[in-house]
Amino acid sequence: MTFSNNRSLCKPRHPATFKAVGLAGLALALATAAATGFAATPAAPAQPSASAAGVAAKASVSHIDFKRGDGGAGRLVLRFDGEGVAPDLRTQDGSVVVDVANAVLPAELQRPLNVTDFATPVQRIDARPYAGGAQLVLATRGAYESLAYQTGNEYVVEISPRTSAPAVGAVTGDSVASAQAKVASRPYSGRPVTFNFQDVPVRTVLQLIAEESNLNVVASDTVQGNVTLRLVQVPWDQALDIVLRAKGLDKRRDGNVIWVAPQAELASFEKAREDARIDLENRVDLVTDYIQVNYHSAGAIFKALTEAKGVGGGGGGQGNNDNGFLSQRGRIVADERTNTLMISDIPKKVAQMRELIDVIDRPVDQVLIESRIVIATDSFARDLGARFGVAGRRTGNNTGVVSGSLENNVSILNSGIHNVPGGLNVNLPASAENAGALAYTLLGRNFALDLELSALQREGRGEVLSNPRVVTSNQREAVIRQGREVGYVTLTGGGNQGFATPNVQFKEVVLELKVTPTITADDRVFMAVNVLKDEILGYIDTSIGQVPEIATREINTAVLVDDGQTVVIGGVYEFTDTNSVSKVPFLGDVPFLGALFKKKSRIKDKAELLIFLTPKVMRVEKRV
Repeated sequence: MTFSNNRSLCKPRHPATFKAVGLAGLALALATAAATGFAATPAAPAQPSASAAGVAAKASVSHIDFKRGDGGAGRLVLRFDGEGVAPDLRTQDGSVVVDVANAVLPAELQRPLNVTDFATPVQRIDARPYAGGAQLVLATRGAYESLAYQTGNEYVVEISPRTSAPAVGAVTGDSVASAQAKVASRPYSGRPVTFNFQDVPVRTVLQLIAEESNLNVVASDTVQGNVTLRLVQVPWDQALDIVLRAKGLDKRRDGNVIWVAPQAELASFEKAREDARIDLENRVDLVTDYIQVNYHSAGAIFKALTEAKGVGGGGGGQGNNDNGFLSQRGRIVADERTNTLMISDIPKKVAQMRELIDVIDRPVDQVLIESRIVIATDSFARDLGARFGVAGRRTGNNTGVVSGSLENNVSILNSGIHNVPGGLNVNLPASAENAGALAYTLLGRNFALDLELSALQREGRGEVLSNPRVVTSNQREAVIRQGREVGYVTLTGGGNQGFATPNVQFKEVVLELKVTPTITADDRVFMAVNVLKDEILGYIDTSIGQVPEIATREINTAVLVDDGQTVVIGGVYEFTDTNSVSKVPFLGDVPFLGALFKKKSRIKDKAELLIFLTPKVMRVEKRV
């Protein structure tokens, strides 16, 4: 397959046009371009040889076809019944002209074609004989781009509409998406170029790219071979990379000079230069330097440097000269007593180590963390109760006593004493001692009627506040604890009828705050926080003593906060609502009077744990 285009391949200051007429014309054009550094002047078409003329005389145009392609492009297809046909494409007076100098146009194809209905830039095609050959003129409308290529005995001309660029400053969704796609897929910034070559020397292509890029290109003597390429509107730096990859070449740039050579040759050169540098470093005398570490631990810095890949200082000489901190002959020793590092190496490495340690050994900013732990409680209780009793005695042949218990009946029979409240029939008062009550008693000769109504409503609100504060360095955990240890007795042993040994154990009841702050680059603080709040609820009686009952509240989380901002990192909300009714069966369900035979109570308890944190960064400047 061969390609041709109507665009110039040279820079604007060299308005050269390459035209090929047959194989001899292409060879003459390439030879002229190589000899003149691609600043060629228009050359007259070479005359075909006698053998070529004989072949061309037998060729003719066998078929003319027109189709609509993608994007509204018009496609003209010419087929020939012979070999050696070389059409030429040019633009003349707004029309596209195809000259076929060595092919005959049959009479049945010498007619105009109206292709307006295809909705392409091509409106009309005129086919006619011209100078012993054939000529096709494509009348166009509007802005267009032309492209032609030949495969075997078929020649295709594509005329595609040129899309107009948006106005300056106009931003559309398509333009943004297109720009992002170009940036992501092609990080090239060179001026677009168009190349159309077949079997051209690589050195010639490199010289063309040098002209387009205004750079100096030095090609090694081992750069040989030819290349066939067709590139349309491709950045010159991308075109250079494509050509180098195709021929197994690589480049090195120094300023405005590009050196092009095979990859193996460049690798050998760089290896030899590196070996020479290493050999030179091995001949340099070692120097010793002492570096005082002020804000860090010399042992920690020594450990970090010696564990890094490529650090020298081993008897086996496993150091990597460029990638490590020390050379193969370098040594480093840490004196923890004076917090000093002793370094022995070549002067360049010692200077690099001093610069590195100066960056590492610097004061660390500190963070003041203020926390407030609030436990808020809210309780509500309401009790309604009643006490009711009827006691009576009838004497005669038989004695009858009525009260709330047999013990009270015996007391009435023996001593005539009616005990209250033990002798009441219903004893369901309000549970609190200081409840309000209203009592009524009716005494007769042989009976007693007792009635008491009690009611209580209780509300309570409480707040427990803890305010621990701690200061720590960046990325260093801080812990603050406050509390006490509660003792209790346990028994051990006692098996096989032995005696158990009492032991006293202790349980911590503390308020604890653990926090590890990290100061970010945007002056915020990332904190890993653990808060523990214990509280003694009471004691449980056992056979050997009392055991404490401890309530524990704990939060373990991480949060990102601005400097000086207060954040609530957690909250535990507890709510209890209890309703209870105690009553005498059947009698407690009687409307109105049933209130004398039952007790109603309602209890509401609310408890909430809130933890507030406020970090404040305290900058520490290094003194010069």
